[in-house]
Amino acid sequence: MTFFDPPEHVIHILRRLTENGHAAFLVGGCVRDAVMARPVHDWDVTTSAAPVDVALLFPKTVITGEKFGTVTVVVPDGAIEVTTFRVEGEYLDGRRPRNVEFVPNLDEDLGRRDFTMNAMAVSVEGEFIDLFGGIEDIRRRLIRCVGGPNTRFSEDALRMFRALRFSAQLGFEIEKETMSAVYANVDRAKLLSAERVRVEVEKTLMSHKPEIVGDMIKVGLLARYVETSGKVPDGVERIEDLPAETIMRWCALCAILLRGGFIASATDFLQKMRLDGKTAGICARAISMPCITDDRAGVKRLFYKNGVAATRCAAAIQDVLQAGEDRADGRVTALDRAEEIIASGECFSLNKLAVSGSDLIGLGYSPGHELGEKLDMLLEHVLENPRDNTRQTLLNMVSGG
Repeated sequence: MTFFDPPEHVIHILRRLTENGHAAFLVGGCVRDAVMARPVHDWDVTTSAAPVDVALLFPKTVITGEKFGTVTVVVPDGAIEVTTFRVEGEYLDGRRPRNVEFVPNLDEDLGRRDFTMNAMAVSVEGEFIDLFGGIEDIRRRLIRCVGGPNTRFSEDALRMFRALRFSAQLGFEIEKETMSAVYANVDRAKLLSAERVRVEVEKTLMSHKPEIVGDMIKVGLLARYVETSGKVPDGVERIEDLPAETIMRWCALCAILLRGGFIASATDFLQKMRLDGKTAGICARAISMPCITDDRAGVKRLFYKNGVAATRCAAAIQDVLQAGEDRADGRVTALDRAEEIIASGECFSLNKLAVSGSDLIGLGYSPGHELGEKLDMLLEHVLENPRDNTRQTLLNMVSGG
């Protein structure tokens, strides 16, 4: 390989195929990322070999997509998807083709891919194939469809989301004709499953340009999930300042959409997007919480009543919504305050008290309501007086010593 060096097990698979008379290439995202000197996480192989021939060449394989020509080759160092050269038949649902047809040459296979940057291939000998100007588009930092964008988006509506998501992840512009085709085909997004849409939105939220989610809303790609399209919600760009934590960024997005009138309920929105119940629950709790203030004990009470995850998310929401609203530069953020309290090790829950229910039972307290009240009393005291969280001090408080 001349411009990047795949792992040995990937080279082994390529050589095994070519030594048995089949054409084989690395293709798609791994080639794109290698060209851009980005870390490569998934190595995909395309080959002239039929799926059955691929399966016969390797000791352990799994037919993961026989209908679509994909065989996963399992080796000690990992698993690699090997897909036969193919073209798709008629698309019936805006996402999946009725059938695929295996073809003998790489050119046809590359011609059915989504974007030029994803339609490049390289052989084990280092032969580089770029039929559609992918290298030049990467140089220009441009996302452009292979062939006519209306055709590509009518085949698979998810490609519209992918165009915007790649724009967010790579910092690329979307070519004018390609973007025009997004607007022209936006209604096709309604055909996509919420699970597929959620994955693309989440990847965009976790990128360095989460404001591209706002563009998805403006264009109308999320019309099934929000009440207003045609404009970008104010403040989505501030999500970039938050830690790259999935729940926290979803919470911040929901708060922004609520404030802007784009959704009426965070819970309903997340359910429509098929987010898991845990995320939806934390988000609903975080949005309903009061502001994080300079009252240290008060913040610890929020931790106790609402949990660490929801309180951190509430702090993040506060920072995003209040950004630019008469805040002095360098001011400690709500999330900073919350994180500092967590890092301090100060007690804000019963399991962090220096004494337990068993200790109080040893002093003669009966299990039940009285015991609970005493533990709550001790916790309330420790929230205000963190230095008193020692076993002896707390035992003295409840024993009269």
